[in-house]
Amino acid sequence: MNFVKGINYNFRGLFLGIKTPKLLFWGLLRFCVVVLITILSVSLIFVYYQEILNFIWTKPVSYWILWLWYLTSWILFLCLVGLAAIISYLVSQILFSVLIMDHMSRITELINRGQATEAKRVSVLKLFGYLVMQEIPRTVLPVILSILLMIVGWLTPLGPVIMLVSSGVAAIFLAWDNTDLIPARQLVPFKTRFRLLLNSIPFHLGFGLPFLIPGLNLLLLSFAPIGATLYHMDKNKEQILIKNSVMRHNGVS
Repeated sequence: MNFVKGINYNFRGLFLGIKTPKLLFWGLLRFCVVVLITILSVSLIFVYYQEILNFIWTKPVSYWILWLWYLTSWILFLCLVGLAAIISYLVSQILFSVLIMDHMSRITELINRGQATEAKRVSVLKLFGYLVMQEIPRTVLPVILSILLMIVGWLTPLGPVIMLVSSGVAAIFLAWDNTDLIPARQLVPFKTRFRLLLNSIPFHLGFGLPFLIPGLNLLLLSFAPIGATLYHMDKNKEQILIKNSVMRHNGVS
């Protein structure tokens, strides 16, 4: 059920973002930032692609192996484009997107409960600096780990299994990058926030699974903070209801 709830919250956030003008603007802005940086990265690849290919393997004279050279050049090009897309996402995430994500999360809270969660006695500049620094353990390192697992998968007989594991790891941490926005804004210690992730792996796997769909993932990632914030608010409501229920029960007994 938590796995299905994760998928549900992801698309709930997307539909709310499309229906709400402010959220739609910021979601599309984040989408445009990622696409623009990706286009710039791919353009650099086009400029230096031939030099990179010649450095790896100069075009052979023999027609017998020329086909293999063309195959290698296409594989290299696809790998470079994929690497450029990953790097572009990480760069945009650290420099721009985390601020947009936090702002979208605040707007979602204001729409649903009239106020946004704030950290006490912390300046805006320090808070934003803290949020940016959280992207390193929350996004950069997990993505690098997933890439390393994929490379290991290519080199071992357990490739299909490792590929599935690496995809699952990437999905979980991409989801956590969004669900962690409010706890990070409250300056909750990293260990505590990571423990919360470990206690809700099925939900995060479900929330992050749609991010693995090429093309659609850029759109879903752009509006993911909305669904993650809805999840966090509903979770807090459930905890308050449970706490009040326990207090009433203890009072009766």
